[in-house]
Amino acid sequence: MKNISVIGSGTMGNGIAHVFAQNGHSVSLIDINQDALDRALGTITKNLDRMIAKEKITNLEKENTLKNIVTHTSIESGVKHANLIIEAATENKDLKFQIFRDMDLYAPSDCILASNTSSISITELAAQTQRPEKVIGMHFMNPVPIMKLVEIINGYNTSESVTNSIENLAKSIGKVPAMANDYPGFIANRILMPMINEAIWTLHEGVGNVINIDTVMKLGMAHPMGPLQLADFIGLDVCLAILEVLNDGFGNPKYAPCPLLVNMVNAGKLGVKSGEGFYTWTHGTKELVVSKSFQ
Repeated sequence: MKNISVIGSGTMGNGIAHVFAQNGHSVSLIDINQDALDRALGTITKNLDRMIAKEKITNLEKENTLKNIVTHTSIESGVKHANLIIEAATENKDLKFQIFRDMDLYAPSDCILASNTSSISITELAAQTQRPEKVIGMHFMNPVPIMKLVEIINGYNTSESVTNSIENLAKSIGKVPAMANDYPGFIANRILMPMINEAIWTLHEGVGNVINIDTVMKLGMAHPMGPLQLADFIGLDVCLAILEVLNDGFGNPKYAPCPLLVNMVNAGKLGVKSGEGFYTWTHGTKELVVSKSFQ
């Protein structure tokens, strides 16, 4: 699969494009907004410069990686030569449904259609197409150039040959595939999101403060960062959306999002992306500062 198209140039999309381009694939990065595409190329360039500074790649490898990426502002032009398309748009079901209908319409008949969704049903996405056997989930972890895991999710109709192809492709770009079946939250978020939600409940009920909750999980459970800090990185709106998928999918109150999370999202406190969540995020600083709301 030489030609890879990536739809969505945000944090996940530009990371996916970076990794495939660095591994010699021709990448079409697609977004409706040219400014967003320009920012994505800037981010990829900065990340490559960091890799050069750490002596992980050479200047020539950086140049070749950037040469492997072209940008498009329409799906039609960006997917017409694709062997694989990876949708990495906002975690919104209606938006993803429309993108999958468009991918199916404009992509070559033998092209595999994948989604980077963290929780939306692959089977439902596949149902928007005339090729459900060629639809699969490829859930990369953030930051994509660093994290090794790719959660590969089989829809109800995903063919074995497509699964094998994607598994081998993931390995070829230096990732470690983990196979999952199509149930709410898959593996990663079915386990992770209830933990984050419980941490928010623990804060909401006054059992511990932000620093102590994260410290217990970092030093006591050997997590690289605490669940509240991680929630800020993921985006509190994304956490809420995934919990709602779990709650709706299983009908079990244990997945119901904590009211504090709901209130913070409604107030626009989304974590790193908005500058404030459980912590205050100032560009360029490495010091964790607890949000004034929790001091």
